[in-house]
Amino acid sequence: MLDVSPDEITDGPLGRALAVLAAPMVAQHLVLVGQQVVDVFWVGRISGEAVAAVGLIAPVIGLFGVGTRIGSAGGQVLVSQRVGADRLAAARRAATHCIGFTVGVNLLLAVAVSATAATVVGLFDPGSEVAGLAAAYLGVLAFSKVTSGVSDTVEASYVGAGDSRTPMWLNFLAIGVNLVLDPFLIFGWGPFPAWGIEGAAAATLIGYGVSATVGLALLFSDRTGFSLTTAAFQPDAETARELLSIGLPSGGQSGVRQLARLVVVWIVSAVGGGAALAAYTIGARVATVVFVPAQALGSASTTLVGQNLGADRPDRANRATWLGVGAGAVGLGVLGVVQWLFPTVLAELFVPGVAGETLRLTVAYLQILAYGYWALGTIYTVQAGFDGAGRTKISMYATMLQYWTVRVPVAAVGAYVLGMGALGPFWAITVSNVVAALGMTTYFWHSTRGGMLARAAESAGASAD
Repeated sequence: MLDVSPDEITDGPLGRALAVLAAPMVAQHLVLVGQQVVDVFWVGRISGEAVAAVGLIAPVIGLFGVGTRIGSAGGQVLVSQRVGADRLAAARRAATHCIGFTVGVNLLLAVAVSATAATVVGLFDPGSEVAGLAAAYLGVLAFSKVTSGVSDTVEASYVGAGDSRTPMWLNFLAIGVNLVLDPFLIFGWGPFPAWGIEGAAAATLIGYGVSATVGLALLFSDRTGFSLTTAAFQPDAETARELLSIGLPSGGQSGVRQLARLVVVWIVSAVGGGAALAAYTIGARVATVVFVPAQALGSASTTLVGQNLGADRPDRANRATWLGVGAGAVGLGVLGVVQWLFPTVLAELFVPGVAGETLRLTVAYLQILAYGYWALGTIYTVQAGFDGAGRTKISMYATMLQYWTVRVPVAAVGAYVLGMGALGPFWAITVSNVVAALGMTTYFWHSTRGGMLARAAESAGASAD
């Protein structure tokens, strides 16, 4: 019932293939959100400063994830196209190259970030106590990006091959180990030493290390539909070039997005103070749950598009994209209506006891976000049409325009010129999402009429095995 073969992806009902691929990814992303909540719960038992330190490190870790994004995005697209073309040896090479690239880049970054953790944290000037905790946390967490990078690229290879269940179980394993170890390593339960905030980072490192180890072991076995051979580890310049050609724009897209978010957070804090920043944080937590189905649909659509292009079915790749766009827009639109109707309930559900100016701004922000949820569902899925075709540069340029041409300027004008305070940046987020959704769907329609998917299918089938 929850299986979908490459033949079904390229010849069967698209709706079923999309649902079967997306469902496990929705589950694993929801569990990931739960992990973040529980993580903060245990860190909160240390002190309020410890929670602030974890929050401070979040954007730094987001930027640090660019290397993983390059490897996983490039790997998923290449594996999906080559599996669709029934070129399994080439698909295996793509998987090994994306894993190897991510390990190398993240290991170099981990050493550099860990060695300079205090300097990096000092750039934010958070105060001595928070700075010390943040530096200690970052010094250990940096190395978790190596293990999580392996785990993420292994999962991307499976998803590209049309298997989203194995990545789901690998994610559950990583998160489960993390959650079990958290209190033991933070507070020194049993024979463990009390490592405090560093224990939380170590639990994350170990959790993803276990997941990466199991994932690699599965890739070398015949227990799943996609496996590796020793021959796949032979370096191949053409595979490396294709990986970077597809992955680098996705990495740049991620970096551009994270930097713009830092600027928006700075504006929110500058014009609205602690109450506005708290409202922004609560809104982000609620929105993270809403993003889950959009991200899952986008990833599933990327695999559908890639495999159908590899099988020389650009017509089905086009239909798969628009099917995902419709499902994303309608599904998230419905969630937006619910959020607009019950913002106070959601705010108090995520942060019990929220009140006063913080509650007022949180309610306003949640309702403002709700107007643009349909657009988020559209963005993630129409982007899959470009990414599955290997045209990740288009997604990167669209993100640059969305964040730096619309979001940041509108946030600044709203906050400082129009005197809207924190509501200026809040509205900027929704406005930029709507503009991006309309622009990307229009350009995708125009590009497909111009033969983009047909050329991508020809290119995917032309690469030598």
